[in-house]
Amino acid sequence: MSAKISVIPALQYNDAKAAIEFLCSAFGFEKHLVVDGPNNTIAHAQLSFGNGMIMLGSHPHEGEYGEWVRPPEPPALINTQGIYVVVSDPDAHCARAKAAGAKIVMPLSDKDYGGRDYTARDIEGNIWTFGNYDPFA
Repeated sequence: MSAKISVIPALQYNDAKAAIEFLCSAFGFEKHLVVDGPNNTIAHAQLSFGNGMIMLGSHPHEGEYGEWVRPPEPPALINTQGIYVVVSDPDAHCARAKAAGAKIVMPLSDKDYGGRDYTARDIEGNIWTFGNYDPFA
């Protein structure tokens, strides 16, 4: 893993243990560090994907950070952000995500600006887009 990562999205989940398993099986993340918390929670986790990383934990439902950051809430599951992940084969990635139960909210499509991608929700409603458009290429 490169130490040159300068932006690491951080997410909160109601069931962070289940989210970690889903993100690994459906989207291909790998566990880098998982720190258990009290009462079957996750205090902190780092999942890697290529040279990128996300951090996540169980939503504390208390404290200052828990007031500002929380999982999407039913029924609308509105997100104020989405995460884009560069993958080499969006079609194969989408098939893997579907097989693991990801809800595809925007199907695979070719983009006018280049690249191909799809958008899915994870098990708690966060929005993820996976595609082969690489703005650094």
